[in-house]
Amino acid sequence: MDSEAWNRRYEGSELVWTAQPNRFLVAEVQGLEPGRGLDLACGEGRNAVWLAEHGWRMTGVDFSSVGLQKASKLASARGVEADWVVADLFSYEPEAEAFDLVAVFYLQVPAAQRAPVMRAAARGVAPGGVLLVVAHDSTNLADGYGGPPSPAVLYTAQDVVRDIEDSGLVIERAERVERPVATDEGERVALDALLRARRPG
Repeated sequence: MDSEAWNRRYEGSELVWTAQPNRFLVAEVQGLEPGRGLDLACGEGRNAVWLAEHGWRMTGVDFSSVGLQKASKLASARGVEADWVVADLFSYEPEAEAFDLVAVFYLQVPAAQRAPVMRAAARGVAPGGVLLVVAHDSTNLADGYGGPPSPAVLYTAQDVVRDIEDSGLVIERAERVERPVATDEGERVALDALLRARRPG
């Protein structure tokens, strides 16, 4: 989907996604000292806003101006501030080694587009900082619930490991994880890929 398609999807006053942060974000930042954070493909800003509420100085980047307008409203409603940047991630280059946390959540694009974004995200991680990636896992299509129906935009944590293998980051966690999803028919389980890597320093 292009930026105009996402702008149409984000139209309306209601959030397309929940205002609550992703469960894996909450778990993985436990124990991290709040610093400067970057949320790539931040959408309506739920994760960036939650991080800002917990002391992080956040920048959120997305190519949907409508999504970022909703992110700004959410931040204002929560009494926090963040920098919101309208940019295409396929050409966006984060400031090198400047962020204590770089988050990339559910960026579902083909491998040829994904790999450069992941490498750029890794370059933005400061010494001692963390890269955190969560996505719909390749196995979710057959064995999990929800997510994109196209296998071309699904990937595994090991795919991301290969994307960033020359980045200098140390892989701390790379695995498939289960995410419970409440549905009208009861709880279902989605399968996500999770990668956490740190730059020594």
